[in-house]
Amino acid sequence: MRVFVNATPVEIDPGTDVRGAVRAHDPVLEARVASGSAYVTDARAIEIAPDSALSEGAILRVVLRAHRAGGDDADA
Repeated sequence: MRVFVNATPVEIDPGTDVRGAVRAHDPVLEARVASGSAYVTDARAIEIAPDSALSEGAILRVVLRAHRAGGDDADA
């Protein structure tokens, strides 16, 4: 099935979760999601869990978290 990750069409198997779709698009981004230095939003810009199920045509955006020097999050 086809989903979109950062505006790029990605073909994935039915049953693939958000993390798997991001991995199929870019393994480096998937590693950032796994480490917490990035998160994923849906088409409405609402954060979704990496283990969320996807449906045909899902639109995902990977958002990198901002970090300050010393490793503190910018929103801390």
